[in-house]
Order: sequence, then structure tokens, then C-alpha cells
Amino acid sequence: MKHAAHALNPFSLMMEPEVVLQTMERSQQLRGLRRHRLRPLDKPLIPLTQEALAARAAFDAAIDAEDFEAHAESYLLN
Repeated sequence: MKHAAHALNPFSLMMEPEVVLQTMERSQQLRGLRRHRLRPLDKPLIPLTQEALAARAAFDAAIDAEDFEAHAESYLLN
């Protein structure tokens, strides 16, 4: 019965990570997954054009210039 309680309570699983690891090791579904390790250098590098860099800088400047204090009431949830 204790095992069923762990399955229903994610907070108890956080307190006992070894139970999670044991369950993962026994899982046939997890063992059946194909594994593929990606590394940052596996991605092709796409150079940014000057136009793209300028558009990013303009967007950043617009966000930095926006007056968030004036709109603070619409962002707050009561």
C-alpha cells in the first residue's frame, strides 16, 4: 500500500528520489525508448544576417523603452 501512496503523491517522491530511480530502472516503457544524445555542436550553425541582428537590437530597445509601471495594474492578478 505504501508503494501506491508514493505513486499518488508527487511530493513524497521528491523526498525519496531513490524510489523514483528504482521505478525508472524497472520500467519496460522507459527501456523501450530510443536514446539519442545531442551535443551543442551537433546543431548546424546558422549565421545571423546584419538585418536579423538589427531587428533583434530594435526589439530589445523597444522592450527596454517600454514603461511597465504604467501598465502594472493590468499585469497584476488579484
